[in-house]
Amino acid sequence: MSQTFTPLSTLGEFGLIQRMSERLAGVARSSRLIEGIGDDAAVYQASEGLLHVITTDALIEGVHFDRTFIPMSFLGYKAISVNVSDVVAMNARPLYATIALGVPRNMSVEMVDSLYDGLQIGCKKYGMELVGGDTSTSHALYISITVVGEVAEQDVVFRRGANVGDFLCVTGDVGGAYAGLKVLLDQRQALKDMGDQYEPDLDAHQYVIQRQLRPHARLDMIEAFKKAGIKPTSMIDISDGIASEVHHIATKSGVGATVRIPALPFDPETRAVADQFMDDIDAYALFGGEDYELLFTVDPSQVALVDALEGCSVIGNIEEATKGIRAYSPDTGLMPLHPSGYQHFNPDSENLDVLGPDHFQDSRS
Repeated sequence: MSQTFTPLSTLGEFGLIQRMSERLAGVARSSRLIEGIGDDAAVYQASEGLLHVITTDALIEGVHFDRTFIPMSFLGYKAISVNVSDVVAMNARPLYATIALGVPRNMSVEMVDSLYDGLQIGCKKYGMELVGGDTSTSHALYISITVVGEVAEQDVVFRRGANVGDFLCVTGDVGGAYAGLKVLLDQRQALKDMGDQYEPDLDAHQYVIQRQLRPHARLDMIEAFKKAGIKPTSMIDISDGIASEVHHIATKSGVGATVRIPALPFDPETRAVADQFMDDIDAYALFGGEDYELLFTVDPSQVALVDALEGCSVIGNIEEATKGIRAYSPDTGLMPLHPSGYQHFNPDSENLDVLGPDHFQDSRS
């Protein structure tokens, strides 16, 4: 009797997560567990009035990074930041981290030293400690970080809290990380084409390259929210692009949403890169990912506080679920907005230049 073989590409990353969640559904759930699979981090009761959040994220050479692009110290810092970002998305503060490190034989002691320098700088930046882990040999560099954080029970924020009438908001600027990736890919191709004649041309793109190689988790915004009296109704970090993250919030909250394209905040350098490559800059924000900004919703009574807070933009509205997830621009009107960007196990995601207007479908057709 032959065993059925189903390629993972038929499920995709999020379909696989859903399948694993369903297979674990029969496992007895601890009374202390508040949120398991399905948010940026799991949440459990640590003590009366205090919750702990825990998250794990991996960076794998050839999937998430190319060692020819990124200094080892930057990679260590990024590994900490992407995990802290998940903790921050729960409105929590990071406390401790552990690391599982797979090291290929072609890495030197000095390279590992530099990686750990970056890990330490990241921990210091976010006021946390790296307290242990495991190391082994591997075919490619593999970095898996687990971070534990804490939050007062009344302050925790989930993806599932958005309500019809809420405003959709974002911190910082978006699309910069994908712009940085475009520049780096272009420079790598130039190196292949020109060989010894190649001279790096990166001076005009320092900001977007930094956004790609050394992103910052927005712990500062969590502190700013608290000081301003803002309590998001839902929140998620932007690792896969705004389109994907809006769908996560909407699905968990049972609502619809409209993203207003003209309201998306871009840095001038990101705009310059999009112009250079003759790209649709909106696609950078909606589908590019790795910005590690916060996408969140607030009650209408708090939108004035968000408007007054430097570094935040209101970019849309939460609506009835029947309206679906849409994007609006004056040129095209309302269009369905589909989740996209990089998807693990999807062969099409090997192409880092797939972003574009085909991710929209005109609702008038």
